[in-house]
Amino acid sequence: MTVRLLDILQVEKPILSAPMAGAAGPELVAAVCNAGGYGVIPLWGRSKEQVATGIDELRELTDRNFAVNLNLSFPYEDQLEMCIAKGVHGVSLFWGMEPSVIARAKAGGLTVLMSVGNAQEAKTAAQAGADVIVAQGWEAGGHVWGQVSTIALIPAVVDAVKVPVVAAGGIADGRGMAAAMMLGASGVWIGTRLLASSEATIHEVYRNRILQASEADTQWAHDLYHVGWPEAPHRALSNSTSRAWVEAGCSEPGNRPNEKEQIGQRPNGDPVVRYQSYTPLPETSGDVEAMSLWSGQGVSLVREVIPAADIVEEVYQAARTLLQSGNSAL
Repeated sequence: MTVRLLDILQVEKPILSAPMAGAAGPELVAAVCNAGGYGVIPLWGRSKEQVATGIDELRELTDRNFAVNLNLSFPYEDQLEMCIAKGVHGVSLFWGMEPSVIARAKAGGLTVLMSVGNAQEAKTAAQAGADVIVAQGWEAGGHVWGQVSTIALIPAVVDAVKVPVVAAGGIADGRGMAAAMMLGASGVWIGTRLLASSEATIHEVYRNRILQASEADTQWAHDLYHVGWPEAPHRALSNSTSRAWVEAGCSEPGNRPNEKEQIGQRPNGDPVVRYQSYTPLPETSGDVEAMSLWSGQGVSLVREVIPAADIVEEVYQAARTLLQSGNSAL
């Protein structure tokens, strides 16, 4: 199945970059592609013209295949049609399950990657024509669709479908990749580790928190950073905002400490308020520590900033060595 995944994506290494909105721009995605992996660029929430520009900018940096990530809980029709018109290789769909969207993307000539949180969703997506299933475990950072851990989810999904399965959630080094492959995955989807790539477009405060965090420093919440994207479970680093929220009893939106307080500004001058779903960019100003610092539980394995291409190669070679050696005492 790994060979089949490589054939479908037309890449050399079964490593995909997670579409981290705000953090994964053209430079990061292109670096993953040029290193032999498969980059996924988040372009949801943008106008058709912005989607076209994003695709063009990426194509100026790589001639390799990549996918555009679209969020099914936000308007996506225009973005999908632009992906088809621009002839991109693939589309990555998440946060919802709409078989008709998969069918439309397939009819438009796109390779479809569908993110799921359980085996039944995987079956539905495969039956609708999805080429690749991305099974996202609960350990993942950012917005997390399901509540099953990666180690339990991957074999369940692999047993449920006959298309390649890509493992996501908590995978930050070659050991994690090798483990996922042993569970039946054909490839892996890496996010948090790439936040410490030199190409990731995140604020220095955010990056330093990633480099210093332990595996216990993340927090899953159903609706903590709800401003702009309500009722969307997510995992982020614990910080002053989340700690005050917990101390106040994890109250619902409308009854939280310091709600609507402006804690910073985006690079364009727009305000960032407490509890907003927002990835701090390098030029973001204000109390960055108090913002939504997305991170998965694999963060304790992230200890240095290196180019994304080196991360891809390092993870791939380490996993390959482990899988070839067997690394077993049995």
